[in-house]
Amino acid sequence: MSIWDFFVWFFWFYVAVACLWIFISVFIDVFRDETLNGWAKAVWVLFLVFVPFLAVIVYIIARGHSMSARAARSREMVPDTVDVPRASTASAASEIESAKRLADSGAIKPAEYDQLKANALRTTA
Repeated sequence: MSIWDFFVWFFWFYVAVACLWIFISVFIDVFRDETLNGWAKAVWVLFLVFVPFLAVIVYIIARGHSMSARAARSREMVPDTVDVPRASTASAASEIESAKRLADSGAIKPAEYDQLKANALRTTA
């Protein structure tokens, strides 16, 4: 396989992906359009299935002027962020209690316990 064969293959792969993207975009827009009734949507879908290239060209000429408005309206309906409830921070008493357990078990030194205790009291004040 020569480099030119690769470029030809890559070009046709790009064309196929672009066509698929356009077909899917038009198909989604047909169902996003509130002005079309059910029968009109069914006719457009049949047209897209049996004569896809002609259907896309006709759809873009006939109804393409409002495709971007429908896409923008559907993007507005999706929230940008989702509020996630956060766990409440531990109280000073629970932080001091866990630090005391660590000090009693010997995992931390008394000086470290005093530092953790001071930090817990400072954050609540």
